[in-house]
Amino acid sequence: MDKYGTDPDLLYCYEGTDILKNKFDIRDDTILKEAEREITTVAMSQIRFSQPPYNFNSLKKIHKTLFIHLYEWAGAIRRVDISKDSTRFCLTNRIEPEANKIFKDLQEDNYFNNLSRDEFIGKMAKLYSDLNMIHPFREGNGRTQRFLFENIALNLSYIIDWGLASKSEWIDANISGVNCDYIPLQNIFKKAIKSVS
Repeated sequence: MDKYGTDPDLLYCYEGTDILKNKFDIRDDTILKEAEREITTVAMSQIRFSQPPYNFNSLKKIHKTLFIHLYEWAGAIRRVDISKDSTRFCLTNRIEPEANKIFKDLQEDNYFNNLSRDEFIGKMAKLYSDLNMIHPFREGNGRTQRFLFENIALNLSYIIDWGLASKSEWIDANISGVNCDYIPLQNIFKKAIKSVS
């Protein structure tokens, strides 16, 4: 069983392992993680700031750019149901409609334009949590989501310093978000979101 609780996942993983099938046929998890870090670091430099509209296709495009050199399914919606501990992410047949609903709400909110900083942080926390529950890709959801959020923030003259919260803070905040308690995420964003000087 891999970190997402899929057992077995012959669609994405090498038989008898939880190692994702990849274009380099790397079958050692440590080496694959290292290759993933290096490849996505280079790919990050290819992602440019973009203004709204932001939609589900925007998210898929970011994912594809980050992972196309490693995974055949880069940018594609996952085709297996996944969970982490007691958290079950969106079912595969609901990913597209639920993601489109979230992005429609973002559009109707005018991409958070003309909000006070506190209102903006509240909306960002809810959006982050809701989108995290969709978890549309088999791997790489966090990195992809962070790039999208950097675009949303930069469009409003903010930057996000993701390193201002510890890994455990992020995990606890995301768990709280599952239960629609957005306060921990708001507290992280209060620290992490700053105006562009």
